[in-house]
Amino acid sequence: MRKVVTGLFISLDGVVESPDQWQFDFDEEMGAALAGSLESADTILLGRVTFSEWAGYWPTVTSGDDAGFAQWINDSPKYVASSTLDGVDDWQNSTLIKGDLATAVNELKAGEGKNITVAGSPTLVRSLLEQDLLDELVLLIHPVIAGEGRKKLFADDAALKKLELVSAQPTSSGVVIATYRPVR
Repeated sequence: MRKVVTGLFISLDGVVESPDQWQFDFDEEMGAALAGSLESADTILLGRVTFSEWAGYWPTVTSGDDAGFAQWINDSPKYVASSTLDGVDDWQNSTLIKGDLATAVNELKAGEGKNITVAGSPTLVRSLLEQDLLDELVLLIHPVIAGEGRKKLFADDAALKKLELVSAQPTSSGVVIATYRPVR
């Protein structure tokens, strides 16, 4: 069975919003970890906000440092979880999840292929974790307090959810790549 995995940049105070504003270093170890996650996945889950932001950018990238990722994400099947979008036809290989998220994700997990990765989409990550649909949560924990009212991965009133640490790797820039799995 396929796994649903995600990798998120996160600050020490739990912020995941706008990492481009507080992520000061991107080292080789982080690049290797992200490349490994792409190699092990062939399907992408996206929330509405990330889809809306990325659909206008990634299809336009054809050269430069981001060209490899752009080709991978543009060519890969993308499934968009949204109750407000009417369609996702503006980005090739995109399908709008209609109906129950759990049903759609379980169908994807039962299918053939590599892992299913959640790109960005912290609201979707929270929902997948709450519904026991997320198999692996990889946090790239940056040694920074982002603050300034930015959105955190989990709300202060989030329900208790036990996770087990699978691995933790410090990087040369001081980031810790921590991999967790939900205890089921």
